[in-house]
Amino acid sequence: MQRSVYDAEHETHRDGVRRFVAAEVVPHRERWERAGRVDRELFLAAGKAGVLGVAAPEEHGGGGNPDFRFNAVLNEELAAADVLGVGLGLSLQADIALPYLLDHCTPEQAARWLPDVVGGETILALAMTEPGAGSDVAAITTRAVRDGDDYVVTGTKTFITNALNADLVITAVKTDPAAGRKGISLLVVDANRAGFRRGTKLSKVGQHAADTAELFFDAVRVPATQLLGEEGRGFYLMMNHLSQERLAVAVQATAQARRAYELSLEHAKSREAFGSPIGAFQHNRFALAELKTETEIAQSYVDRLLLAHSRGELDPVEAAQAKWWISELCKRVVDRAVQLHGGAGYLSENPVARAWIDSRIQTIYAGTTEVMKEIIGRSLGV
Repeated sequence: MQRSVYDAEHETHRDGVRRFVAAEVVPHRERWERAGRVDRELFLAAGKAGVLGVAAPEEHGGGGNPDFRFNAVLNEELAAADVLGVGLGLSLQADIALPYLLDHCTPEQAARWLPDVVGGETILALAMTEPGAGSDVAAITTRAVRDGDDYVVTGTKTFITNALNADLVITAVKTDPAAGRKGISLLVVDANRAGFRRGTKLSKVGQHAADTAELFFDAVRVPATQLLGEEGRGFYLMMNHLSQERLAVAVQATAQARRAYELSLEHAKSREAFGSPIGAFQHNRFALAELKTETEIAQSYVDRLLLAHSRGELDPVEAAQAKWWISELCKRVVDRAVQLHGGAGYLSENPVARAWIDSRIQTIYAGTTEVMKEIIGRSLGV
């Protein structure tokens, strides 16, 4: 499939990203998956390679180019190298957490935080989800009570990516519990603050190298100067950023589905049964034909949204459409890829097996499929 979403500058960036992934991610995959987290050195290498802060201002060490297509390149190359699950922390930093700082920092905050975030010295986490509040962000209960020049934060967050490595945690808190969603604010919490504690790494089905854990806030004092944006505007800031987060998931799911199809096609050509390549059997040919068609449809839709987003025209409903449909498609594609590989597809060393377990979460995080459909349904005027 010929794509036109990228220009020469993006492809030059891709060359550098591909070298970075091959040198700094692929060789360490197995070790990081066994350890349950990546080394901090990965972020330093990513900063040196220029893949963390393309959108950040040049005066803070970034690339000065807010075009999200550069971020999409990173996700595509991680998937092409079969390490998307390993590189999730990088995507979290560049795609999801960093935009909060870029859009809502004061000049003083930007000068204090951005250079080290862009360089990989500072690792970010975004703490929204709680044991009793997932897709329903307005239901969070973590409190932040103003006390002089500080906020005192008490509560628990869960399913937090980069939780074990993070230095700064962008945290959703209730500053006015009686105001509902209008009482939510965002605080940037230093992980070295007294009362801040990380839980043990959560044991997940997949994405084993992504350090996901609970975070505990026991009367953590956070300077009021670390309020991000205006008090009481946190819910709306999060909603504004969720469209890009959902597009990022759609990009990842598309790339992972395409990779699973490509691996299945290669296997169908080389694996023989009853004296013929298994791709010669009509059932398998039809399965591959369906995978090719579906992944190209997904790619066309994602590319259109990437272009729209580069123009500042990404529609939240379309982002929700892409997120649910393509993540569900990826789930089907990788499952069929495992089946086409036979017993080899069930081996943990096989890339399609890793995609099978790593991609399952995509229909859940950044808003479940059911919540995406609710968002779309509410937009229909019925």
